[in-house]
Amino acid sequence: MQHFRASPVAKVVLLVTNKANAPALERARENGVPTLVLDKKGFFESEHLLETLNKYSVDFVALAGFLWLIPPYLVRAFQGRMVNIHPALLPKFGGKNMYGAHVHRAVYEEGCTRSGMTIHWVNENYDEGGIIFQASTALDPGDSPEDIARKVLRLEHAWYPRVVACLL
Repeated sequence: MQHFRASPVAKVVLLVTNKANAPALERARENGVPTLVLDKKGFFESEHLLETLNKYSVDFVALAGFLWLIPPYLVRAFQGRMVNIHPALLPKFGGKNMYGAHVHRAVYEEGCTRSGMTIHWVNENYDEGGIIFQASTALDPGDSPEDIARKVLRLEHAWYPRVVACLL
């Protein structure tokens, strides 16, 4: 929202989450961005979300921290216009149940010397869409999973809005 606040390229027109207590909801309110909180049944069993996205004239979707598998109706509607960010260098450390602390713990346990983030197209499988961009950071031998998470989060914040802007 901050990156696109004064952008001539795009405007954030809606924030959608499945968590009623997501901190992003307050940020959206502070920025005058409408919000929608989803329930699982409605997300998977109806096209209400697609109707809402159309109502707000959404033409590009940038996922961030959304852990549900995107249903086929939504993937089809936004084919080539929906991206996600993953806190690892895909294809390694991706797939179902590989998110957040789980990813950083796996990177730590494998003794990796680098980690990073991946921005990818969304398809009907977890973390399998085509890779658009990756950025990496060196890991120190003493880095904990929490240290790895902080390093990767810095990359995500630095690169995600810039890459989305380039795609738009």
